Amino acid sequence: MRKNRTKLIVLAIIAIISILLFCLYNIQGGFSYAFPKRVERVLAMIITGTAIAYATVTFQTVTHNRLLTPSMMGVDSMYEVVQTVIFFFAGSASIFVVSRYLNFGLSIAAMVLFALILYRFLFRADKHPIFLLLLAGMIIGTLLGSLVTFLQVIIDPVEYESLQSRLFASFMNVKTELLLIAIVILVASFIYGYRLLRDLDVMSLGRENAINLGVNYDKIVLKVLILSSVLIATSTALVGPITFLGLIVSNLAYQFFATYKHSVLIVGASLISIIALVGGQFLVLHVFQLSTTISVIINFIGGLYFIYLILKESRKAG
Repeated sequence: MRKNRTKLIVLAIIAIISILLFCLYNIQGGFSYAFPKRVERVLAMIITGTAIAYATVTFQTVTHNRLLTPSMMGVDSMYEVVQTVIFFFAGSASIFVVSRYLNFGLSIAAMVLFALILYRFLFRADKHPIFLLLLAGMIIGTLLGSLVTFLQVIIDPVEYESLQSRLFASFMNVKTELLLIAIVILVASFIYGYRLLRDLDVMSLGRENAINLGVNYDKIVLKVLILSSVLIATSTALVGPITFLGLIVSNLAYQFFATYKHSVLIVGASLISIIALVGGQFLVLHVFQLSTTISVIINFIGGLYFIYLILKESRKAG
């Protein structure tokens, strides 16, 4: 326990140093203009990192699989569908695009509604196991991705160029007016989710053991799935989809912290996520000179790490 506390302190120090470096390094022009802009970006990174970390760790606990993430349920694909449909039928000059509040609210509502419908009709622990829900989510996500690709092929080229800026995560043009809303959703979700942490600690022992120890397993699973969807929807609507971030930070947290306590794992994964986002954005700004985006870097590293985890699991099975 003391070792884990020391590790958390070290990660917190690294995160603070990364944030200070990002906010203060090579500020050009007026400090009063540039510094607040960088602080806004850091706030967006903290919100996104903590939301994805919490959603992924808890999601992997209820699915008992460290290779799965909430993005595999098709939530990210639903975001792409919403944005593509808006640009295709209404255009980039429509109120659904111009009004960031409306676009943000519509995106979150669509993603959460998609998840609720999926859980409502497919999640029946006594009849259908959770793996059926995961399989259905992956299939629907693939179908939605195909729909997005089809619409993008026939969309107006000018509208397509505007659409692309929304389908890749970027912290350069943070929706400042939406930060407060995202913070409120995040805090409310964490307050609600804090009460589930002890149950999640027990649920890591498996379904039968958790039920024998008095945990209302199916009810907690449904709560976690809905909460994960809300958090992923919020982070995605704020900055765009980052597919592999949750996979990277959750598995690094499992390896770095030898514990079953979700209070430690979630805080650790959140700090690793913040370090990855702030550090990655620092590289995008000062090394790659904005020639790429943070999502491209994270998805590239995450894809390689995903392959490594699959090979690792196959060797264990063999």
